[in-house]
Amino acid sequence: MSSLNFREPYSKEELERLYPKELKLQLVQVFLRHGERTPVSARFQNTGLPTYWPYCAVARRMASMVATSEDISKWDTLQWRRRIETFGHDDEAVATTGPAGEVDKICQFGELTDKGRETTFRLGQRLRHLYVDQLGFLPKIRSNAEDMYLRSSPIPRALESMQQVFLGMYPASARTADFIPPTIVVRSPADETVFPNDANCRRFRQLSRAFANRAAERWNNTEDMEYLNKLWSKWMPENKRVAVDSHPRLSGIMDTINATLAHGPATKLPSEFYDKKAREIVEKIAVDEWYGGYKENSEYRRLGIGPLLGDVVDRMVSAAVENGWRSDVVSSKPGSGVPIKFAMSGCHDTTLAAILASLGAYNEKWPPFTSSVAIELFSRADEPQPSSAPSNTTSSTSTSGILSFFKGSKAAPEKSSSSSTARVPLSELDESAKQKLRQHYVRIRYNDEPVRIPGCAAKPENHLPGDESFCTLEAFKAIVDKFTPKQWKAECLQNLDEGLFGKNDEHKSIAGY
Repeated sequence: MSSLNFREPYSKEELERLYPKELKLQLVQVFLRHGERTPVSARFQNTGLPTYWPYCAVARRMASMVATSEDISKWDTLQWRRRIETFGHDDEAVATTGPAGEVDKICQFGELTDKGRETTFRLGQRLRHLYVDQLGFLPKIRSNAEDMYLRSSPIPRALESMQQVFLGMYPASARTADFIPPTIVVRSPADETVFPNDANCRRFRQLSRAFANRAAERWNNTEDMEYLNKLWSKWMPENKRVAVDSHPRLSGIMDTINATLAHGPATKLPSEFYDKKAREIVEKIAVDEWYGGYKENSEYRRLGIGPLLGDVVDRMVSAAVENGWRSDVVSSKPGSGVPIKFAMSGCHDTTLAAILASLGAYNEKWPPFTSSVAIELFSRADEPQPSSAPSNTTSSTSTSGILSFFKGSKAAPEKSSSSSTARVPLSELDESAKQKLRQHYVRIRYNDEPVRIPGCAAKPENHLPGDESFCTLEAFKAIVDKFTPKQWKAECLQNLDEGLFGKNDEHKSIAGY
């Protein structure tokens, strides 16, 4: 699947079933894959596929913050448009053009396209409809975003997608004239955990390569691969065979197919690339290569997605035990103590699949563009609730609208949590804290469909009576604790050169328990 087909909003009956009256929504954490983009590199130009695609109208409307005085005390927005230059026949500089000679809408490789902006904005509208209009969980009008945590990977398409979702949730008409621009949290690449970071975690990189090599050994000489070669080998460079580890790799071929499917007729491959059986084979093999490790190997889970899910659990435990999750990173007034109700992270397909596969809830399908995972925390309705109304006392002279939002956004490194329960294993929490966790429930929705975590469904005491999709926070934490690293960077340097399974890892470690 390439682009996501959004389902209809929940009906009244579905809403009553999905959000039962005996539970009260307390915290929502959304992880979203960026919207539609161009391929990350040029492939199959021998088929007539253009190298550069004309789907980025934003290139006509670039804006940068610039200093307007020598002491950098005054700032303004510089409006500019982007054009891309490339080599001509004799290495002369020439303007890059699209398939119809376009020069002003040309996308870079891997860039969020106009359609990607459209679908992520639409996702924001859907989130608003659910959490604002239907559930009344978030306010209709905002003067600040103190109760929101916004984060993105350092890759522009993820940041831009998250911004589009935010604007879909809170367009100019839903923000006051003195709206305080929200903080957007980013990390340096070396510290990034919002996606599996094989570039900066040496052991995880080794594991990723080992599982990729296993996939190549498993699939390269199969009938499935022969079927792909009959269709595509004639288009491969130098007529070489299609393989898991070919050039381009099989997953790279899938990337180009999915990107072309998401966009217009001017950027299409020959029809044999869209053969239904072939696409099913490619997806099956790519899922095994990229995500099989999360199902089988606890070290793979621990280094690939453990830090992020550890953060997710810490936040929910703080909300349950410490009267709310707070973050000085996003607050305009550190120490103001406004509990966060809604978190949103711009991330990638590898993030979503890793989350679901590590929890035993993956459907073995590659996440489409603009897919999302919503992790919701509920408390029993009769439990005392923390005061979580966002402070609206701080005013600003910023103008409302899309320009004020983007020119005022901040980027801040994330600090260590001040929570007393951060990374504390379930076994070390006192009984009163554990009792609070049992009175809270976690439910995951993937593209608006609840998912089932096997370890929660296995025992009646681990889930809400009558609904296995609601996991007790205690049971959910017990599952995630098993692959949450205490010192991720240190563990990235352990078990080096140990192959598929480190000496402390079971050969078949089942996810979701």
